[in-house]
Formats: sequence, structure tokens, C-alpha cells
Amino acid sequence: MSALATPSIEREAELRETPHPDRPWQTVVWDDPVNLMSYVTHVFREYFGLPHAEAERLMLAVHNEGHAVVSVGAREQMELHAQAMHDYGLWATVRQEPQ
Repeated sequence: MSALATPSIEREAELRETPHPDRPWQTVVWDDPVNLMSYVTHVFREYFGLPHAEAERLMLAVHNEGHAVVSVGAREQMELHAQAMHDYGLWATVRQEPQ
């Protein structure tokens, strides 16, 4: 009978990313197969108050690159933005800005 391998607690802790308080957070909108590009542009204009050209640039990043950072700031505010995107039917997440 072979023993089951158990992961090292220290190794698992190393793999988790720990938040750095000095780095801002981002709201990221991800591409999905459901929403029309015109609708995503509309949401960015309506919710964030962006000019048409900026909203379209972000929508094209979502469409072509698979995601776009639509807002940067404090974690709590980014979570509110992500929830608002969900309310509009868009897929959004919050992450800490990469180093």
C-alpha cells in the first residue's frame, strides 16, 4: 500500500498571492460570447461616463485581447465597479495591479 502525498503547507502559502497595500486595485472586464460589442461600449459610457472613443477602445481590448482594465483605485471601489458590471450582465473581476 502506498502512502498518499500531502502538500506542504509552506509550499501552498508561497503560491498564494498576498496583497500589497501600496499597490492599487483594478476592475477587469472579460470577453464573453453573449454581449454585443455595442452593448459593452454602451455600458462603459453609461456607468463610467466615458467618451465614446475611450469606451470603444476599452470594448475593443475586451474583444481582441480577452479583457481590459476599466478602472483603477481602492479595492472597495473596484469591487463596487465589478458588481455594477455584473448587474449589467458583464463578466468582471477585481485584482491587485501587477508589479
